[in-house]
Amino acid sequence: MPQVVRSRNGALHGPSPVPPLPHRFRSLADRESVEVLHRAARVLVASLPALTDRLVEALHAQEPAYRAAIDSDRAEVWQEVHHSLRHNVGSLIQPREFRESAHRTSRWIGEIRAEQGVPLDAVLHAFRMGGAMVWQDLVDETARRDPDDIRLLVHVAADVWNFVDEHCGVVADAYRQAERRLSWRRENRQRLMVAALLDGTARIADLAEAAEMLGLPEQGRYAVLAVAVGPRGPGAGAVGGGHGAGLAAASDAGVARHGPGPAARPPVALPAAHPGATALWHPGPDAEFAILPLTGPPGELSELAAALDVPAGTRAGIGSAVEGLAALGDARRLAETALRACPAAGGTVLLDEHLPDALVVSSPALAGALADRVLGPLDRLDPADRDVIVETLTAWLDADGSAQRAGARLYCHRNTVLNRLRRFEQLTGRCLTRPRDAVEVSLALAARRLLGT
Repeated sequence: MPQVVRSRNGALHGPSPVPPLPHRFRSLADRESVEVLHRAARVLVASLPALTDRLVEALHAQEPAYRAAIDSDRAEVWQEVHHSLRHNVGSLIQPREFRESAHRTSRWIGEIRAEQGVPLDAVLHAFRMGGAMVWQDLVDETARRDPDDIRLLVHVAADVWNFVDEHCGVVADAYRQAERRLSWRRENRQRLMVAALLDGTARIADLAEAAEMLGLPEQGRYAVLAVAVGPRGPGAGAVGGGHGAGLAAASDAGVARHGPGPAARPPVALPAAHPGATALWHPGPDAEFAILPLTGPPGELSELAAALDVPAGTRAGIGSAVEGLAALGDARRLAETALRACPAAGGTVLLDEHLPDALVVSSPALAGALADRVLGPLDRLDPADRDVIVETLTAWLDADGSAQRAGARLYCHRNTVLNRLRRFEQLTGRCLTRPRDAVEVSLALAARRLLGT
């Protein structure tokens, strides 16, 4: 077979970004049939403007995805089609000279159409329509010049259609690569926007764009859920040291495991019926955060907290509701406070239902000082004796001051409970019937439990 055709076919098996075709027809071309192809192709090159006009009209009539682009800027589409035809028809005549430029043109078209959002099927259909029109013109020109030569042109049909398939592969590969880049940029921008909202650094001017990008109402009601796995850190178990810096760094690194784009399994399961089931997840340095859209009644957060499926050893904190995307930074800080108020063993804390505990973890130093002042005298006791008094005091407070219910909980008589409480009062100088002392004792016990002071 002549070098003109052989070089084009052989090049398909060399280094190329285009994956090999699953099946290739055996070329039947010989020197005579290649010469017939070249004669007809040269005529097409001379009449490319007319061929371009016909192909643009055919695209407008037969491919809806191209219709809007042609209506809005016909000249641009015409130039694109003309450029592609010039290089591709030229490749039929001079494969070595035109092959790389033809590939570059096809790659460029794949990329630009991906950026414009034209479906890949429509782009490939357009290329095949162009291939069919070129082939028909080759046949018509050969029949006009010498009808007997059509039998020779048939011998290169497989080569021509392999060429069309090759460029469809180039286009598809470039389109998918561009689509992945665009998807990554879009997802990364979404991550950065979510990080800025949770950090409280989003500009007011950007809120409308953020709402559209994330599919959230700008003035809706929201709460933030914070989730951490494992025990709290030292001291108050502070979450997200550096706050926004950590959130932004996580987004810049592209390590968000949830949220826009392909998502891994969230750290906790939200009830499917709740609007927050489609929450946007975002990673922080020490916890993961979910933006929860709220649309229900005032008790919606309580229901959500009760239905939250939290695995063993996982802590979850839900902050108070806020108004608007601009307040999500405050909502995140409230969720972190709720998370710090979670028991070390795990569980869920709704901030609105644990405000005293939230006060304790919000000021660890003052809470520790209060615990030492109120409970310090107990530390002089034997540890087992001290623990019994603390356990009894906690049970009595949890039972709303009922010695009967506290005794039932501790499996002892109510008088035993009262005796232990009197002993506590004697050791500490506190009076549990005095409201101020009762509040201080409750906060001191919370500080010991939450801060380990």
